Amino acid sequence: MKKKTIIIISAIAVIAIGGLVVRHYLKDKGKTIDFQTAEATTGTISNTVTATGTIQAIQTVEVGTQVSGRIKKLYVDFNSHVKKGQVLAKIDEEPLRLSLDQARATLDNAKAELKYQKSNYERLKPLYEKQLISQTDYDQAVYNYEQAKANVISAQSGYDKSKTNLDYATIYSPIDGVVLNRAVDEGQTVAASFNTPTLFTIANDLTQMQVEADVDEADIGQVRDGQRVEFTVDAYPDLKFTGKVTEIRLEPVTTNNVVTFTVIISAPNPDKKLLPGMTASATIFVQEAKDALKIPMQALLFKPDHALMADYMKQLPEKDHPQHGAWASEAPGHKEFGQRNEGAEGNGNASSEDQRVWIKNGVMIHPVKVKTGINDGTDVQILSGLKKGEQVVLSMSEKNMSEAGDRMANSPFMPHRPHRNKK
Repeated sequence: MKKKTIIIISAIAVIAIGGLVVRHYLKDKGKTIDFQTAEATTGTISNTVTATGTIQAIQTVEVGTQVSGRIKKLYVDFNSHVKKGQVLAKIDEEPLRLSLDQARATLDNAKAELKYQKSNYERLKPLYEKQLISQTDYDQAVYNYEQAKANVISAQSGYDKSKTNLDYATIYSPIDGVVLNRAVDEGQTVAASFNTPTLFTIANDLTQMQVEADVDEADIGQVRDGQRVEFTVDAYPDLKFTGKVTEIRLEPVTTNNVVTFTVIISAPNPDKKLLPGMTASATIFVQEAKDALKIPMQALLFKPDHALMADYMKQLPEKDHPQHGAWASEAPGHKEFGQRNEGAEGNGNASSEDQRVWIKNGVMIHPVKVKTGINDGTDVQILSGLKKGEQVVLSMSEKNMSEAGDRMANSPFMPHRPHRNKK
């Protein structure tokens, strides 16, 4: 029993002495320096432009009528699939047939009159040559004959027009496609005056759509034909559709003093989920690098603080100390520690600028010269100077160790000043 008590007392004494030593060490050191680092990794980095637009069919045709009349029969409806030359509707032909009959009668009358005037002219001409009739009678015969020929031509035109109008009473589809809109009903009267009334709207192919996107004038300079595009629609918020830029229209669009340019984006639609008129939110990848070596942009801004580095060096064992100034002098054109690395923030363009980052090998850090590419505002592409897996320093901070000392001081194994009992 006495031996066991001696062992316990000895253990408590060792712990107490160790605690005093640690407490004394923490009191002397007071603080420690931590480095926050990130690993150089590979992945896709891109710079994008956002835009909104509407889904449209690539080819849309408005089918109208060139004659007035009552819609007698409709053969198609909304969403009907039609072929080129298929009958869509018919206008009541009865008034047009009456007009055609009248035109035919007018033509027949004009032909009869021409026949008579020609005969009269041919009869009077020899008499005029023999001076058996007056000049006036001959001139009148010539005039009547020419007038009759003109009347036949006019009557023929009227007949042809009436016949064509009768043909126009049957409305045909000009293309293969789908009926998007039907603007008339059976029995409705349409009037073809100066403007041709639209009866149907037909889209050519709904498996190939396009997005008409409005791109801000500040971003249009970065957009090029062939760039990859991702877009979403409200109907399918969890789906991403893909396409590419096919056209940049030069005509600006001004709305409320905001200037935009229309960009046409191809939108393959094999499942026919995209419908004309849907609103699309598009992301245009104006710059993109796949399998690129990248690091956080914060690493370009890091500069070691001279005072913190001095404290850090004091904490290192003597064997880990580099040669004097080695950690500070390896970077060409070195500035004083604590200064900001001006110009490190990129604008998203592939600038191939020479920059400097700090990497951590073991316990020490040192600067390396790197060449940067594009950035997305968070990460930046590294073209040269780093290898995958290297640790770049993002920041350094000072940790106060007094809290740790207080926690150790509150340990039940640490020696304490005896408390007086309150009376």
